[in-house]
Amino acid sequence: MEPEHRAPLAWLRWETGLVLVVIAIGVLGVSTSSEFLTGNNIFNLGLQSGEIAIMALPMTLIVISGEIDLSVASIMGMSSALLGYLWHRHWSMLAIFAVILVVGVLAGAINGLLITRLRLPSLAVTIGTLGLYRGVADIVLGPNTVSNFPGSYANVGVSGVFNTNLSYSGAIFIVLAVIFGVVIHFTPVGRSIYAMGASPEAATFAGIRVKRIKTMLFIVSGVVCSLAGVLLTFRLSTSVNTNGLGLELDVVAVVLLGGVSIFGGKGTIVGVVLGVLAFAGLQNALLLTNFNQEAASIPVGGLLLVSVFVPIMAARAGRLRGVIPRRGAGTASPIGSGDE
Repeated sequence: MEPEHRAPLAWLRWETGLVLVVIAIGVLGVSTSSEFLTGNNIFNLGLQSGEIAIMALPMTLIVISGEIDLSVASIMGMSSALLGYLWHRHWSMLAIFAVILVVGVLAGAINGLLITRLRLPSLAVTIGTLGLYRGVADIVLGPNTVSNFPGSYANVGVSGVFNTNLSYSGAIFIVLAVIFGVVIHFTPVGRSIYAMGASPEAATFAGIRVKRIKTMLFIVSGVVCSLAGVLLTFRLSTSVNTNGLGLELDVVAVVLLGGVSIFGGKGTIVGVVLGVLAFAGLQNALLLTNFNQEAASIPVGGLLLVSVFVPIMAARAGRLRGVIPRRGAGTASPIGSGDE
C-alpha cells in the first residue's frame, strides 16, 4: 500500500515543478522583451495556443485511460475544410455547425470502435486515421482557399471576450478545463478512467464498462477537435486543407508536459493547464526574441523528451530506493537470529 500513498505526493511535486517552470518562463520573457506581459501580448498568447490547449483536454482523458489519439489535428483540419466547402456553397452557419458536429462524432466513433471492438492498438489506429481524415480534407477542399467569412465570425481572431484581453479560444479552454476537471477528478466516470489506465483487465473484472467509456472518450475528442477546427478557421479567416497540419505533436507535448503518464492511470487537469501555460509561454517568449521559427519544433521535441524521461527516471529511482532497504533488512535478519 505504500506506493499508492506516495503517488499523489509525486504528482504534486511534478505540478509544483511546473509552477516553477512557468515562473521561470515568465522571468525569461520579461527579461528578453518588454512586450511579454502587455495586455496585447497576453491576448496573442491565448489566441495562438488556444486550439492546442482545447484539444489537449480530451487527449488528457484518453491518455489517462491508457490510449492515445494522434488524429486530433487531422479532425481539426477536416472540420476546417468542411466549414469552408459548405460556406462556399452558401449553406447557413447553423447548418454547417450541425454537420461539423456530426462529422466530429463520426470521426471519434470510428477511432473508438476500431480500438475497443476490434481490439486494435490506438497508436496504429489513430496514425491511420490521421492520414485518412487529412485525406478527406484534401478531397473536400482540394487546393482551394475560402476566406469570405462574415465579419461577426472572423472577429473571433481579432477581438477578446467582452472587450477584454482574453481570447475566445482561451475562454472556451477555461470553461472546458473546469468541466473536464470535474469529470475526471470528482465523478465515478473519472475514477473509472484512472482504473482503466492502471489496469484494463482489473477494471473489466470490477464491472467497469471499459469499451463503452473509451469509445465515448474518443467521440468527445472528435467533437472537441471539430470545435477547435472551427475556431482556427475563424481565427485565420481562412479555410485551407492544411489547417492544423502537424499540431498533434504539440497536443501530445502539452499533455505529457502536464504530468500525464504515457502509460496511463496518472495525471491531472491542473497539471495540463500548467503545461499549457508553460508551452504557450515558452513559444511566445521565443517568438519575441526573434527565434528562428523554422526551428520551432526543437523546443517542442525537447519538452516531449523531458516529459517522458523525467517521470520514468523518478519512478526507477523510487523503486531502487525501495529495493535497497529491503535487501539490507533481509541480510540483517539472519544475523540477528543467529546471535540469539
